[in-house]
Amino acid sequence: MDSKVKNDSKVENITLESALIVSSSPHIRSQESIQRIMLDVIIALIPAMLGSIYFFGLNALKLILISVASSVFFEAITQKFFNKPITIKDLSAVITGILLAFNLPASAPWWLPIVGSAFAIIIVKQFFGGLGSNFMNPALAARAMLLISWPTHMSTFTSTRPDVITSATPLSIMKNSIGSETVVSELPDLIDMFVGNIPGAIGETSALLLLIGAVYLIIRQVIDWKIPVFYIGTTFIMLVLLGVEPELLPYHLFGGGLILGAFFMATDYSTTPVTPKGRVIFGIGAGILTAIIRVNGGYPEGVSYSILLMNVATPLIEKFTSPKVFGEVK
Repeated sequence: MDSKVKNDSKVENITLESALIVSSSPHIRSQESIQRIMLDVIIALIPAMLGSIYFFGLNALKLILISVASSVFFEAITQKFFNKPITIKDLSAVITGILLAFNLPASAPWWLPIVGSAFAIIIVKQFFGGLGSNFMNPALAARAMLLISWPTHMSTFTSTRPDVITSATPLSIMKNSIGSETVVSELPDLIDMFVGNIPGAIGETSALLLLIGAVYLIIRQVIDWKIPVFYIGTTFIMLVLLGVEPELLPYHLFGGGLILGAFFMATDYSTTPVTPKGRVIFGIGAGILTAIIRVNGGYPEGVSYSILLMNVATPLIEKFTSPKVFGEVK
């Protein structure tokens, strides 16, 4: 009888000890992994990827494959060199490769995505600690570097198939034309703008296909709606305040990299604020900068530089928007 009581008490003590185990924060657990999140982003980019191949031909596919392969290669070789675990299976390098290719014109030479991938992965990502430690979006940083280094290659756009000739993008037409009537007569139809049958970087022309992917990411709760909505909304308001004609506003919203940047680059986890207020500020700031660069700057596009500038400002935004610690005294 005594042994039975002792055994029962032991079982009770073990149960209590197991129930009272306390671990350090965070206490919220999630089934999502980095690989699963990155896979969702890849799935969301597939419609625009297929559209780029349809509109620009096999050269777009070649640039995407070279960019992805070189990004994965540079990720593995850099981690091997620094004796770090090789993490190419998390698919983050694949995302960088796709987004970098999306920012290239279809006429870009084959070596351009290789140089861009090396800069994005080695300099911007791995030199600062790898995934989650980079202070700016690697693909956008590489695009800015390529644009500075080889402006002719990065600014020579071709029309969509089968008319593969050099052509100006809608943003360039609006930037260089004088008089709204002249601009409207030279611009493509809005339906072509929305679908993607226009000159431009291979992954940014189709607002329709990008929005399909964006809806998928929002449904899957991979991205938060705050940054894209406030980014695009602020850009629209600022364009109106800066005097852009109403008939040209849709071309600004559907043209260039606004949709691609707002949903797929400005929502990067490691380079954007984690606080809700911070995300709103980030979106508003990026929208203001984009509109100012497009209207008053010397460059027809402003998405890349706007997001990069806000990436740099992210630590400061988080400092002033982080919630106060419970019980903290000023």
